[in-house]
Amino acid sequence: MNSTLLSTIAATGFMVAFFHAAIPTHWLPFVLVSRARGWSRGRTMMVALGAGLGHVALTTLLGLLVAWLGFQLDEEIGHAFTPIAGGVLVAIGGYYIWRQLRGAGICHHAMPGSQHHADEHCGDEPKHSSHWEHELKDSRLASVSSGDWTAIGGLFLMLTLSPCEGFLPVYLSAVQFGWKGFFLLSAILAIGTLAGMTIFTWLTLVGFEKLRLRYFERWEAGLLGGIFIVLGLTMLFLGNGGPHI
Repeated sequence: MNSTLLSTIAATGFMVAFFHAAIPTHWLPFVLVSRARGWSRGRTMMVALGAGLGHVALTTLLGLLVAWLGFQLDEEIGHAFTPIAGGVLVAIGGYYIWRQLRGAGICHHAMPGSQHHADEHCGDEPKHSSHWEHELKDSRLASVSSGDWTAIGGLFLMLTLSPCEGFLPVYLSAVQFGWKGFFLLSAILAIGTLAGMTIFTWLTLVGFEKLRLRYFERWEAGLLGGIFIVLGLTMLFLGNGGPHI
């Protein structure tokens, strides 16, 4: 049962990381700035990967905190931790679905140096032209008057300071597997995120503009909500060897 649960958690973690990387905030700004500045595809990919590593590093540090707190709680309440964690995941999933239904979605950072704010775009309907194209016009990142390192630093901070908060509940689900679960999920987070960013950045650079990936941004909250509910129910039925409800 535990091996089945760990496999489920690992698969869930990959889906969360990969689909989160499909959101335009993880690849479109790099493409737009690259075109404005005339960067090569290779340089654009290196900048995107560098920012992705910062994104993964901060998320992993936050996951370490979640895991450590979970370990302490697990020592206090023992076998009761798994059903409680499963219930928490179901509740988190319900919250995300509630946000999706009310049109709030999940907010992401605006482009550094722009005059817009992240909360202006929460729950926006997807359009053929993403709000990132509009923000780029007001951003110093695409301005030729600023150096390339200014643009690279801005892109790095934009993604690094916007950790994958949707992955943190997945860390909670693996607490019963100890440090093995933490390191496995951290590796999956890195692989899923960097693979997604690499694929979608490259596809956009070579001209696959018609990919409707902006819909991930609109439906991210609902997608995560469904994933967390399924994972939570799986923990309730399979955690610690059998059903808890």
